Amino acid sequence: MDRRAFLITTSVTLGATVAQWSAAAPAGAAPTAGSRIGRDVPDHFERRLESLRRLDDTVGSGDVYEAARTELRMIRATLKNASFGEGVERRLFAAAAEASRSAGWTAYDSGKTAAAERHYSTALRAAASAGDHVVAANTLAFWAIQHYSTGDPRGAVDLVEAALSQAPRTGSARLTSMLHARACRAHAHAGDSRAADRAANAALDAYENAGPIQDDLPCVYWYNLGEAHQLIGSSALNLGNPKRAVVHFLEASAAHTSQEAYNGDAFPRGHAIYLARLAEAHLALGDVDAAVATAHDAIDRMGGVTSARGTHTLEDLRKKLARRRGIPAVTDFLNYTATA
Repeated sequence: MDRRAFLITTSVTLGATVAQWSAAAPAGAAPTAGSRIGRDVPDHFERRLESLRRLDDTVGSGDVYEAARTELRMIRATLKNASFGEGVERRLFAAAAEASRSAGWTAYDSGKTAAAERHYSTALRAAASAGDHVVAANTLAFWAIQHYSTGDPRGAVDLVEAALSQAPRTGSARLTSMLHARACRAHAHAGDSRAADRAANAALDAYENAGPIQDDLPCVYWYNLGEAHQLIGSSALNLGNPKRAVVHFLEASAAHTSQEAYNGDAFPRGHAIYLARLAEAHLALGDVDAAVATAHDAIDRMGGVTSARGTHTLEDLRKKLARRRGIPAVTDFLNYTATA
């Protein structure tokens, strides 16, 4: 049996992991016999990890997963073998946490679910050692995606609530808005429409206080008002409200400024997934022509990006369209994607 397809963190274990993280004290520099390093070393790691985030957006998760694991090994070796002051050590732990979060996300996106669970747990422990509330909250948010997408929305709610407990300490309204949007997704997967609506409103309210994206935390470079609408629209679709979903999906691209509109060119994998959800909403509303046209756009966007998650989303859409295979446009799409 391929255990990669299953979650390995039960609700009890998940709760214990989060409790241990919230109670942990940051590490203090331990004496070592290695050569002394300064701030330039964590600087280098942080820049490399920023590049990995951007590469995952454009080329997909396959190769980035291995690169993130390599970064984590290098950071661990540095922590083990070098000597440094407490400030440098905490930054190295924060870099280790981000490398492990990146490994967790790209493992999940590549279909390696159990490996992703281990990486997220490691990331949370490293964030505790760093005393870094930002990387901890971001890790919890990404971990929640895995849980609400793989049949454990209640576990996802717990993860996001733990992240929201740290939100005031991050100083970022943008990050806070993103966490509320993730809570909306988790509640929607759990079928709790009232809680999802509250979280959606909280996400939009928090976003009103967000500063310029270029001045915000590096980890939320991807989150703007358009992304918020995409997430809220996805939640509406989960809750069986395709009409409301279409409104939010279209609003994502019609934001008042180019900086606030969803940038599909910068995030081809995400755009393909959101387009697939828009196509599904059109299909649920009986607009087959719009569904097929949007499905074609989703397939084109996904070309060249490696993502098991994206591929699964498109395959699921294809199965839904196959129920209408008697319609010529649907038949043409099914034939096209059979060889695409």
